[in-house]
Amino acid sequence: MGRDPAGEGRPRSVGSARETRAVLRGFGDLEAEIMDRLWSWGRPATVREVVDDLQRERAVAYTTVTTVADILHTKGWLRRDKVGRAWVYEPTCTREAYTAQLMHQALETSPDRAGALLHFVDRITGDEASALLAALEQVKARDTE
Repeated sequence: MGRDPAGEGRPRSVGSARETRAVLRGFGDLEAEIMDRLWSWGRPATVREVVDDLQRERAVAYTTVTTVADILHTKGWLRRDKVGRAWVYEPTCTREAYTAQLMHQALETSPDRAGALLHFVDRITGDEASALLAALEQVKARDTE
């Protein structure tokens, strides 16, 4: 699965069924745990900070977290800066932007986008419907400018 040249971590296209499953799957378990912490903290963090927090729940090796953080950086999900001898990592997008990207990618895999959207809105709450309507109004206003 190719990544976009801007390095924003978005797949360029959905090809085979195998690539489609990989796109829709999102992060692996440890990738998701690392990203969740960085998004929740809202600040850059070292691998040591992530490891210390993860170890409150389960045993995990420093080298494993380092490797996965490096993979996330290579994929474009994390940016990093060297501070002293340690790398400091931070997400390249918000949790909301990532979620929206997954939703868009899922929609792209459907041969019937309108049908997929109907099934989606059939499952949302009233508050979510209100938020969706407000977002659609913003898009409509933007497109008429």
